[in-house]
Amino acid sequence: MMALPLFGLLMLAEATLTSLRGHNVYALRDFGGSMSQLGINILVRLALGGAIIGLHFFLYRFRVFEVPQGPLGWLITFIVIDFVFYWYHRASHRVRFLWCAHVVHHSSEHMNLGTALRQSPTGPFTKALFYWPLPLLGFDPLVIASAGALATLYGFWTHTQVVKKLWAPLEWLFVTPSHHRAHHGSNPEYVDRNYGNFLMVWDRLFGTFQPEVAPVRYGLISNIDTYNPLKIAFAEWLRLLRDSLAAVSLGQLWQLWLRPPRGQPQTLAGAEAAHE
Repeated sequence: MMALPLFGLLMLAEATLTSLRGHNVYALRDFGGSMSQLGINILVRLALGGAIIGLHFFLYRFRVFEVPQGPLGWLITFIVIDFVFYWYHRASHRVRFLWCAHVVHHSSEHMNLGTALRQSPTGPFTKALFYWPLPLLGFDPLVIASAGALATLYGFWTHTQVVKKLWAPLEWLFVTPSHHRAHHGSNPEYVDRNYGNFLMVWDRLFGTFQPEVAPVRYGLISNIDTYNPLKIAFAEWLRLLRDSLAAVSLGQLWQLWLRPPRGQPQTLAGAEAAHE
């Protein structure tokens, strides 16, 4: 949250530069939708943050390993966090109840630095499901918090159309705006690709890498067509709740929550969730 003034200046610079080039990437109502989600997300994190770091300190007491302190330990933590984020992000596209939170981030049909801040109010809850083992493995909760904050800062700048492709070795190793533009595409070749936040090597290793080739069509396969903050935040959760109430068995309910958004039981009308 301390970085918000810097984010604001960068968004202003991006809007000014793209406008001068005749290709303004911002739309007022869409930007308002992104900021509404940021505001709700901040309130949730303020309410939840203390509990999460408290849980991490509690679990750290029972750590099974001792991650070294100092610069080496911080670097190890940062890389491990990046690895965990890859799987969290991938699961958020492939598990429906996780997608209910993550869909908020993909619901904009524009790609700009403001879209980076379109974060789900329920995202902090789903993210916590993946990060709690770290203190048990010996990662210091304060180092987790600082490394995670830096990772978030890095992820912000990849949401822009101003920066094209970088020097090839950098494009190979790191996540760049080009990679992340493809991730936000609803084109068939871009769906469920490029989950990394800092290192691109995870996508290359696990078969989810896709370079930006064709022009990117941003947004969801079925766009939400609303700027209502509550609908942006909770429409997918309400759809999942509706489908869950219509489920005829525990097996079907299990599938509804855990199968991919586009792989839902077809016996339920409307069970197909929106997907990017």
